[in-house]
Amino acid sequence: MITDVRLEIVLGLKAASTVCYESAVKAGWYQDPHTGEKITPNMGERLMLITSEIVEAFEGHRKDLMDKHLPHRRSIEVELADALIRIFNLAGAEGLDLGGALLEKLDYNRTREDHKLENRRKPGGLRC
Repeated sequence: MITDVRLEIVLGLKAASTVCYESAVKAGWYQDPHTGEKITPNMGERLMLITSEIVEAFEGHRKDLMDKHLPHRRSIEVELADALIRIFNLAGAEGLDLGGALLEKLDYNRTREDHKLENRRKPGGLRC
């Protein structure tokens, strides 16, 4: 049985995916800028663009920067928001159930031996 909080997570992430995907479509990211023809962005490029946002978040944190476009916000939070936008856009475009997958992965991780504190303390144990 799904609890209210779990349902809110699923519905919230679905809504975020829809909003980000529809925003990208409206902005023309799914059409050739020269011909206007519909395109399907390359999956590898899309995944690396998500990675690049994470790298930018790391650099912003490492250098303790404020964001250039939203100067009242720290760079790390804006770049992580950019990563989420790209992730949700991808999920919306591909019909991925991030909310369901997130909840299932959290449930699974609670059962993992390598996630237990006593095993993380051992030599070679997981760190972060």
